[in-house]
Amino acid sequence: MKRREFIKKAGVGAVAAGAVFAGAPAVHASKTIEITMVTTWPRDFPGLGTGAQRFAKRLSDMTNGRMKVNYYAAGERVKAFDSFDEVASGNAQMYHAADYYWKGKHPSWAYMTAVPFGLTVNEMNAWIRFGGGQELWDELGAEFGIKGLLCGNTGSQMGGWFRKEINSPEDLKGLKMRIPGLGGDVMAKLGASTVSIPGGQIYENLISGAIDATEWVGPWNDAFMKFYEAAKYYYYPGMHEPGSALGLGMNKKWWDGLSASDQLLIEAAASMENDVMMAEFNSRNGESLRKLVTEQGVLLREFNDDIYDAFGEAAAEVFEETRKHSPLAAKIHDSFEKARKEVGGWMKISDQAYLNQRNRVLKL
Repeated sequence: MKRREFIKKAGVGAVAAGAVFAGAPAVHASKTIEITMVTTWPRDFPGLGTGAQRFAKRLSDMTNGRMKVNYYAAGERVKAFDSFDEVASGNAQMYHAADYYWKGKHPSWAYMTAVPFGLTVNEMNAWIRFGGGQELWDELGAEFGIKGLLCGNTGSQMGGWFRKEINSPEDLKGLKMRIPGLGGDVMAKLGASTVSIPGGQIYENLISGAIDATEWVGPWNDAFMKFYEAAKYYYYPGMHEPGSALGLGMNKKWWDGLSASDQLLIEAAASMENDVMMAEFNSRNGESLRKLVTEQGVLLREFNDDIYDAFGEAAAEVFEETRKHSPLAAKIHDSFEKARKEVGGWMKISDQAYLNQRNRVLKL
């Protein structure tokens, strides 16, 4: 065969092969994947709700609508705290929530959001992504038919809103407080009467006097909720949620049936929201706190050392009880504790040490 003739035939073959190769993804791309997503947040709620909505839109946009996410806020399809069962059963494919809401099903779900004296956002990301946290999350989720991913974080939360000053651990006794997760268990150890209710119901319970105090998130979200109309004392720092991760929970059978590329697309969209939401909270909280104090007359207070020491003693009891729940609970706690020691030890001489000196020099 002459050289020119060989090249001509080879070129035609390459074009044909390229057409077949290019055509294959086109067939796959034309198949729309309908996704029902439920959440524990009110529609358009700043940060939490808008972050979940942003994720849903981003995933649809990233796939040019091939993954069509039908988003439902709390109460639009199911009640907020029914989101887990809706996804585990397969009636919906995704939820967006704080996984500590499910601690009644297994206490280890709390670790996937935040626990008392737990991990900051940077520590949480390190544990989940590189410290074995994701693998343990997968092991826990598999027992309930759920696959979880990080999909947002609110950062270090405030200690809560109180109708009266809290000057000692004794002031917590008999207090009716909305606080979920293991943080609620800590408060109960100190004599508080705790409840876990969805965010959309907190204001009405606080304003009516059904509860005496509440934790929620931080200045940006709390100002939107107008808690200052019912309680003026705003305490910090919150021991219960130092870096609250929001979870994207998916029906595991549905997740396992996706192609590897579609799983990566979902992971990418969730990972982006994990970063964007934290940036938004950090951007909004400072100004919101200033306005709460200067315009709404909120009285900013810091928990004293006696109260924090009591928190620590109660938290140690709660952790020991949690470890005894099951071998998996013990394994998750021990992994978390290892991350808190090792990653936290590094943060102490890196971020924390720098911030202490920066703020001292600049008098911030």
